[in-house]
Amino acid sequence: MKIFGLAQDSIVDGPGFRFACFVQGCPHGCPGCHNPDSHDPSGGREMTVEEVAAEMLGNPLTDGLTLSGGEPFAQAADCLRLAEAARSRGLNVWSYSGWTFEHLRDEGTPEQKALLQALDVLIDGPFLLAERTLALPWRGSRNQRVIDVPASLAAGEAVVLPD
Repeated sequence: MKIFGLAQDSIVDGPGFRFACFVQGCPHGCPGCHNPDSHDPSGGREMTVEEVAAEMLGNPLTDGLTLSGGEPFAQAADCLRLAEAARSRGLNVWSYSGWTFEHLRDEGTPEQKALLQALDVLIDGPFLLAERTLALPWRGSRNQRVIDVPASLAAGEAVVLPD
């Protein structure tokens, strides 16, 4: 797994104390991205999913896992295994993606679709500098949505959580 960085006890990547896993590599390259050094897929450091999971599960205060980046869905198989490790300990799982819910659901690879199904919440859509805001919780631009994934999969359309 290519890792850009790991953060214990994050309070800005979702509710509660979160283990934030920032993966390395992003095909979107959004201008103004807050992690531009995470875009190059040859950067970062290699870690096994087991090493990342051990760090995540070693903190009893952790409420959930947030997958960020980079683009988590570019490493969907490894991120799925990490999400499953989080779920095995009762943690909720959030992920950011520059792709939309609809794209991942309809056009994603089998691994991307499996990762989507393992999520509680997806913050979707590319970061748009012209839509940048600090006023909305959990996202950087107004076009991004905070989506209840299980409800969305059941409804067949994106169910956006209220602010």
